[in-house]
Amino acid sequence: MQYQAEPWGRSSYMRAASAARTMVVVNGDPLERIQRLAAENAVVIFSLSSCCMCHAIKRLFCGMGVNPTVYELDEDPRGKEMEKALMRLMGTSPAVPVVFVGGKLVGAMDRVMASHINGTLVPLLKEAGALWL
Repeated sequence: MQYQAEPWGRSSYMRAASAARTMVVVNGDPLERIQRLAAENAVVIFSLSSCCMCHAIKRLFCGMGVNPTVYELDEDPRGKEMEKALMRLMGTSPAVPVVFVGGKLVGAMDRVMASHINGTLVPLLKEAGALWL
């Protein structure tokens, strides 16, 4: 299954991992790193490749015509630290999926789905430049 014009699993991850490695040198705090990564793209999803809820969130956005940047934490050398930081940020376990739109935290699966159902997700995506129609 493809989520972008090219499989997001490798090429998008490799770009994300490369950017993440660059930021590790500059910034060692996982929460600051998350905030910086979240601000770099219109829609950012922190995910685990084997998580069914993460898969559902990725499908939701791709089905809407949004091209999210996905950070697979289980494929990132510093992913465990980021996952712990996300747990602290969200106050929940498990920590993923976590979605940022326009650099702002939307939340986990429940918040994203609630926003989608109540009609507030599309305007948020348009405001962030992730959706044009």
